[in-house]
Amino acid sequence: MNLFDLKGEVAVVIGATGALGGACAQALGAAGAAVAVLGRHADRGAICVDAITSAGGRAQFFSCDAMQPESLHAAHRAVEQALGAPTVLLNAAGGNKPEAVISADRPFEKIQMTAWSEVFDLNLVGGALLPCQEFGPGMVTRRKGSIINIASVTSHLPLSRVVAYSAAKAAVLSLSRFLAREWATHGVRVNTITPGFFPAEQNRKLLFNDDGTPTARTAAIWGHTPMGRFGQPAEVGGAAVFLASPQAASFITGTDIVVDGGFLSQTI
Repeated sequence: MNLFDLKGEVAVVIGATGALGGACAQALGAAGAAVAVLGRHADRGAICVDAITSAGGRAQFFSCDAMQPESLHAAHRAVEQALGAPTVLLNAAGGNKPEAVISADRPFEKIQMTAWSEVFDLNLVGGALLPCQEFGPGMVTRRKGSIINIASVTSHLPLSRVVAYSAAKAAVLSLSRFLAREWATHGVRVNTITPGFFPAEQNRKLLFNDDGTPTARTAAIWGHTPMGRFGQPAEVGGAAVFLASPQAASFITGTDIVVDGGFLSQTI
């Protein structure tokens, strides 16, 4: 038996148009799952679908705004008609807002509630809560499913400046553990993946100067990461395949797999 064979699984990846979500979608497709690529940008979705199908996998793009319950419901129906009932849900939508980041001109007490709410809506509501409400009940009814939410090292150790993002990702971790307990006896496993530092559009300005040289923040991150580097998106894919597998992870729920190069293990 191949512990990591996902043939027969239908994986919905929300946020597959981003770097980490796309890498996870490709890994799930390579393991044999039919992948539903959900996102707001059809052009980026087409790139992800092409990467999966070019490697011999099966994938299709479905337009979806995870912040809108009606959009999620419509995408859910379309996925079932095209690929079958979802058995895997990976929530990779998320991000930060510059207006919710502490700076010299914007101390904590000056962060506006609109910016704070936008970050929570993006990472918690659209990034986990609404998709779980939409896809989770069907898995419970069929008594089969694996839900994977993307947390962050900031879920465990609040990082300087990104206060709203840290709090929102901590909430994702808490929600995931609650759902793991709630649905454990119904054949549905709920886990999280905690990525360390992976350069992406949302954090590029914090990590690199305009000329491409690393910022002081990057030097601090590398100095605190035993592997001494950033992660590559593909390095998250293995954790996604493991948690999605009904063979390899059949007794694993409510846990968090950390993919951070040792960042959380380092003290001084």
